[in-house]
Amino acid sequence: MAKRPSGETNRYKILIEKIFFDHWKKGATEFEFARDEIREKAQELKIELPDNLGDIVYSFRYRIALPQSIIGTQPKGLEWIIEGAARSRYRFKLVQMMRIRPREDMVRIAVPDATPELIRAYALDDEQALLAIVRYNRLIDTFLGLTTYSLQNHLRTTVEGIGQIEIDELYIGLDKHGCHYVIPVQAKGGKDQIGVVQTTQDIRWVEQKFPGMRCRAVAAQFAKDGVIALFELTLQDEEMKVVDERHYQLVPAEQLDKDAIRNYRV
Repeated sequence: MAKRPSGETNRYKILIEKIFFDHWKKGATEFEFARDEIREKAQELKIELPDNLGDIVYSFRYRIALPQSIIGTQPKGLEWIIEGAARSRYRFKLVQMMRIRPREDMVRIAVPDATPELIRAYALDDEQALLAIVRYNRLIDTFLGLTTYSLQNHLRTTVEGIGQIEIDELYIGLDKHGCHYVIPVQAKGGKDQIGVVQTTQDIRWVEQKFPGMRCRAVAAQFAKDGVIALFELTLQDEEMKVVDERHYQLVPAEQLDKDAIRNYRV
C-alpha cells in the first residue's frame, strides 16, 4: 500500500491518479467516475481526506497540474480536463490544449479607483476581493460597453447533463438598443488558472436557463502589479476562444494621465 503522503498536493495527486488508472484504457477519450470513489480510494490508500471533498477535484481544475503519469497519456495537442457529468459524478475528457493567461504586452487602461476602503479591509480572499473590485468600479460595463447589474453572487445551480455548478457572479446587461444580456463572471486570484471547464458550464447554464438570450461570459484575474485582466470568452466549435482581453489599472483620480484619457482608442 502507498504510504500516507506528507502534503495536501501529494494526497490529492495520489487519489486522482488511482481513480484515473482504475478507469482509463488506451485510446479512451473520456470516462466518468463517481464522487464516492474519492472516499473509497482514500480509505483503501489510508489517506486522510479534507473536510471539503470537492476541493480535490476543484484543485485539479484550477490550481494544480495533474500527475505526470496522467499527463503522459495525453495525445499530442490534447489534455485531460475534469468536468461535471451529473449529480455527484465527474468526467475525465480529452480536449484541445488551451491556457488563458493575461498577456504581458497589453496596454494598461487607467481607471479611477472607486473601491471603498472598508471593502478592501474586509475582503476574505482574492476571489471575493476581485469580484467586489470589479463590481464597485463597474469594470464589466467598461469592458463590454453595456449597462450591467449584479444579480447574484456564488450562484449554486445545476446544468442538465453536467450536474451541480457554481457561478462566481451573475450579471444582467442592457445595450443602447434595449437588448438584454446574461453575463456569467468567474474570478480567479493570481495563482489560480482561469477555468475553461467553469466557463463552458456557465455558458451551458445560460443556454438552458435563458434560451434565446445572448450570453457574454467574462473571466477576471489579478495580474502583475494589481492589474485586473478581463477576458470575454465564447465557445466556437465546442472549443473555448478568447473574444477580447483588456487590462485595467485602478489608480487615485489625481494620478490619471489626462493625455492618456483623451488618446485611448479601441
